[in-house]
Amino acid sequence: MRRRLLALLLGGLMIPAGVAGCGIPRETEVQVDGAGPAAEPGSQNGSGARPPSPTDTSEPGQFVRNYLEAAAAGERDQAYARVKAFIAPDKRDAVLRERPQSSEIEMTVVRLRELPEVTPPNNDRTSKVTVKVQQVGVLRSDGTLAPPVATDTTYVFELRPVRDGRPELLIYGLPNVLLVTDQAVRRYYGAHTIYFWNSDGTRLVPDQRYLPSSVPAQRRITEVVKWLTTGPPDWLAGGVSKLPDGTQVINNATGSDGRWEVNLSMTSANDDKLARLATQLAWSLPPEVTGRLDLKIQNQKRLTVDLKQERDKPAYPAGGSPLRFSVYDGVVRPLAFVGEPIGSVPIEAAKNRNVVSAALSRSGDQVLAALVVTRPDRTQALRVGSGPDPVTVFNDSARPYAAIGRPTWIRSLDPDHPAGLVAADGRLYRFDVRAGMVAVSLNPAGRVTAVAGSLEGHRIALVIGGVLYVASVSVEGGVVTLGQPRRLTTGLTDITAVDWIAENELVFAGNDADRRPAIFQVTVDGAQETALKRDIGAAVTQLSGYPGGAVGALSSFSFMYEANRAAYWNQFDIIKREQVQGAPTPGSGGKAVNPTAPFFYY
Repeated sequence: MRRRLLALLLGGLMIPAGVAGCGIPRETEVQVDGAGPAAEPGSQNGSGARPPSPTDTSEPGQFVRNYLEAAAAGERDQAYARVKAFIAPDKRDAVLRERPQSSEIEMTVVRLRELPEVTPPNNDRTSKVTVKVQQVGVLRSDGTLAPPVATDTTYVFELRPVRDGRPELLIYGLPNVLLVTDQAVRRYYGAHTIYFWNSDGTRLVPDQRYLPSSVPAQRRITEVVKWLTTGPPDWLAGGVSKLPDGTQVINNATGSDGRWEVNLSMTSANDDKLARLATQLAWSLPPEVTGRLDLKIQNQKRLTVDLKQERDKPAYPAGGSPLRFSVYDGVVRPLAFVGEPIGSVPIEAAKNRNVVSAALSRSGDQVLAALVVTRPDRTQALRVGSGPDPVTVFNDSARPYAAIGRPTWIRSLDPDHPAGLVAADGRLYRFDVRAGMVAVSLNPAGRVTAVAGSLEGHRIALVIGGVLYVASVSVEGGVVTLGQPRRLTTGLTDITAVDWIAENELVFAGNDADRRPAIFQVTVDGAQETALKRDIGAAVTQLSGYPGGAVGALSSFSFMYEANRAAYWNQFDIIKREQVQGAPTPGSGGKAVNPTAPFFYY
């Protein structure tokens, strides 16, 4: 598969669900909140925004908001200098007393819950500004957004005019932490996707990082290589491989006009390791880095990399052309949408009965089918099968369950041992084509209600106790091993459903602050969150996303959902019975029911 055909799959500008688009670079400005959906990592575009200044406003609330942007508004080693300008001279020493080295500066990222609350000035003309926040995470020097450390939900700032008769303000009292807002990260940082090999070196696994937009283009190469040598974040480490211990960058990367040079120290740098590193580098470097790259080990040129040739190799197997399906009156049926291909049901008709929800996947020339079906006693079972289209051999789970969530197939590297995950009666289970269900232990413990696998097969999203998590996945011989789940900070509570809609983006449903059902979008690290649909009117009970597409297929960020026993798509339009292929009409013996449980087959 050619890289140009993967441009939509492995990146893409966020566009409304159901709208096809053209290929977009893999790095874009981080979008955290706002009217439109967030951007998928694509090209590193600096916003060009001017850093905030203490003299920009004399309004206390806006002054504090500008201060909360200052640390992020440029390169990291100048973060303390930028925030110091907002602080009264006799208070600056306290801020700088325990200043870390520039390479170790960490920023506490918060999301403002509401506009700052300003207390009117006292007799000494001081005023207090209170900001209510949600802790998002810690932006580290390696570009990762780590889980939050602080638990504070409120911060207070004390402001005072510079001198009598002057409107300028300075901060005289402030929290002892380097704070930035998620909006500041959006404005002054770019999101970048880098890749790590899985354990057996057969596919690349994405990882999201952030880099100040002010960093010069040439130095971005050095930063990316440093990220790779530092290794993956903790939550992803169980599903990927690190570079050999001791691998480090020697000097900064150099080059121009299509010829670049990276110099590393690497133990046991044999031809195989260098070839893998070449592909990893090509996929991870910014798209503006084109041409050839000389890879040196201890100042000796060992390999010349043709970046285009390496990028032509797929990072991981693509999902193929997506097809839409739903359940109609207990039967899986294709959906017909204008401009999209219409599939046929790859399930033998005798087994396609009493279906509640379904998951279909492709593995070479085989179809993988997992159906949640209703038993005669009204309990539920998982019906699983595989084979050529249509699948005729199925097995049902041995024991009944009161409620089973929508299953997900893990895109296993072993076609002889396909496996998936499903939530049933509040627990997470691994299943195989024999419908054997094995409970998976989780920490934290809690009621599991939803699970969804990523396109490359080494990450999952989970809903545990109404909270959203991500975890790494390893698959060997059909055995699925999960890493330690990482909790994501979101603006929704009581989350009911989740799926992947892009390489590093999730779509999920829950309740907003007013307890109204809503659908949000969030990045895999929780940094960027966008409300897609508020006040749905009923809880979302099924949710299915499509994480990427090739030319002519659906774009990333396409999704469908079920609420109040009806299915919806695109700009939250209801899916009509007329769009269900082969559905019997009420006048010909069919029931007057709505399509439910919509999903993508790819």
